[in-house]
Amino acid sequence: MKILNTTTALLTFFLFFLIGGLELYGQSEYRSADEATGIEVGAYVSDFIAIDQHGEAFSLKEALEASPVVLVFYRGQWCPLCNRHLSQLQDSLNLISNAGAQVVGISPEKPEFLVQTAEKTQADFRLLHDREYLISDLFDVTFRPSDREIKGLQTMLGADLKNAHSDHSQRLPIPATFIINQNGQVVWRHFDPDYRERSSVKDIMDNLPD
Repeated sequence: MKILNTTTALLTFFLFFLIGGLELYGQSEYRSADEATGIEVGAYVSDFIAIDQHGEAFSLKEALEASPVVLVFYRGQWCPLCNRHLSQLQDSLNLISNAGAQVVGISPEKPEFLVQTAEKTQADFRLLHDREYLISDLFDVTFRPSDREIKGLQTMLGADLKNAHSDHSQRLPIPATFIINQNGQVVWRHFDPDYRERSSVKDIMDNLPD
């Protein structure tokens, strides 16, 4: 009996150690914001399909058939800087539309949270759910905040990344902006690991394809 209990204890300890090691490995395989580089100007973007705040499918390929696309990555409805940025884009949406382009917002948040973003910002453009970070991975803007940063987002801003996203990895996109011409090529980008730095409407207008 003593041998059996000892064996059971050793197996339990081994499993605990193994699971703990796997969790640490899972965290360490994600990169920080400073390690992300973003796709470069001149790169061609593959097609993707995502669901918007209305439950409708969006295809990049189909959108580009109509006009160039301004893709704006944002963190979530809990982010005041993101909401302010999207509100500014909404305020100047007619300028961008009249110049022949369309704005699309992208977040890892599920569609019900996209609705909250639209309500907070009055965004009249499409907001997409980046399920499993497929789009942010495509644009090379995905990163994972540190545990301390995540705790800060939860405490100060009420961010609930585990429940709002499609998995529990709590990854986020760098709030980058990419302008894509109708050939599917990136012609301009605003990419900065500092989440406080965002693209301006003037920058976007100055760099829209003719």
